Formats: sequence, structure tokens, C-alpha cells
Amino acid sequence: MNNKVKGLIEIHIATFLFGFAALFGKFLAISPVVIVFGRTLFAAITLGIILLFSKESFKLRLGKDYLFLFLIGSIYVLHWLAFFQSVQISSVAICVLTFSTFPIFVTFLEPYFFREKIKTFDIIIAFITLFGVVLVIPKFEITNNLTQGALWGLAAGISFAVLIIANKKNIQEYSSLIICFYQNLTCAVILMPFIIYLKPVISFNDIILLILLGVLFTAITQVIYIRSLTNITAQLASIVISLEPVYAIIFACIFVNEIPTIRTVIGGFTIVGAIFIATFTFKSKVIQSKHSKANLEY
Repeated sequence: MNNKVKGLIEIHIATFLFGFAALFGKFLAISPVVIVFGRTLFAAITLGIILLFSKESFKLRLGKDYLFLFLIGSIYVLHWLAFFQSVQISSVAICVLTFSTFPIFVTFLEPYFFREKIKTFDIIIAFITLFGVVLVIPKFEITNNLTQGALWGLAAGISFAVLIIANKKNIQEYSSLIICFYQNLTCAVILMPFIIYLKPVISFNDIILLILLGVLFTAITQVIYIRSLTNITAQLASIVISLEPVYAIIFACIFVNEIPTIRTVIGGFTIVGAIFIATFTFKSKVIQSKHSKANLEY
């Protein structure tokens, strides 16, 4: 088996596992705060063990980098809270599709931070994606749980876009594993006081699911994703990883019996199609930003 084939298999496995993660918002009947805390805690422990075995130093080069990664971890908290809140009050399809619109926000934030000119092509892609979002929302009523779920999904997308920009702007010299470790660790530390205050009642089954989510569907998946990038191009990885919402929706149909409406399907195809177009044309930096080494979101 040559390296490219191996890389392709690894990126498809990672995408498959990433797509499954959203379902834990349905499997776990507990607060998003508890879900995010458990996920990031077990992910940080697993990534820490992996770093120990790889003999990679935990120490950062500059003292200010610890503060920066703490701030990044704060954004990470908001991102995941919004994501799982969206899943729980609406559907997996609405959550993953509205979250997938984060390239729109990167399109307009990136030029501000890096003094780059917004390209007409990027604006067109942004509007196509926005049209897909309009189709995904069955009926825009603020009191409707599906509308609220879509808004939470968009909030997850906005916070992830900020995460991408922040990492790209400030951290260039650290490995993905180090950044992912500190992001997950910071997230768990930030949420610890809330867990102590809330004193949630967590069943044994919930703990097993949180361990599974944190270890397999977060830490191990991130490692597989990182390994795949050593053998395939970022563009090819972008194309494959764009299938993540498709996997998530299929899994939701199978495991939680969430059948998307025709309108949602059309909206989903519009959003995913826009991402594919941007990737194939090589003209959009947005999708490649998603797969920069500093941003392993799941």
C-alpha cells in the first residue's frame, strides 16, 4: 500500500468518525456544559498520553503563548457549547449544516486581520452558502426550536471562524497535537467550576459515552487526521472532510431516526456543493483554513 492510498484511507476514517460525534448530543440527555467538559477532559488526557509517548515537549516557547492558548480555549468552550446546544434543541442535520457555514465568516474576517482583499469569488460562495442556510431552516420563527437550533449552529460556526483566524494569526510554530492538547485542557479547566456548581447527576452509561466521545471520536480521530495530512495534499483533505455533514446526517437517520426534509436536503446539498466548488477551483483560502494544522475541530 503506497503512502497516498494510506493517507486517503486515514482521512476517510477520520471524516467518518468526525461525522459520528454530533450524535452524542442526542445519545446524552445531559447539559451541553457536562458534555463539553467530559469530551475535552478525556480528550486532553488521551492527547497528553500520546504526547508523552511521542516524547514531544509540553513546554511552549514564550510565556505569552500560554495566555494566548487560554484565550483560544475560551473560544473553544463557546464553540462546543453552541454546537451541542444546537444538536439537542433541533436536529443533527440542522446543527452540522449551519455550523458548516463557518467559511462565510472566515471570508469576511480574514481580510480584516490579514489586510487581504475580499475576492468576488469568495463573496459569491458566501451567498450561495447563505442561501443553503435559508433552505435548511424550515420556518424562521425565533420561538421555534428548529430556528433556535440553526442560530446556535451559526454561533458555533462564527466561534469556529474566530478560532481559525486566531490560530492562524498567532500560532505558527507548534504542532497540531500540542495546540489540540492545550485547547482541550483549557476548555476542561474553564468548565470545571461550572461542573462543581451544577453538581450534575451523571449515570455510568453517560460516563462511558463521554469517554468514548473524548477518546475515540475526539483525540484518536485528531491523531488519524494529522497522520493523513503527511501523505495527501490539503486540498484533497478538504474535499474528503467536506463529507462530514453528509456522514452525520446519514448516521442520524440510522441511529436516532432523524429523517431530514426535502428542503433541508436541498439546503445541505447547496452548502456542501459550495464548499466543493471553492475547493476544486483553488481560489478559496477559506476551506484550506479549516484544515490548517492549528485547527482540528473535533
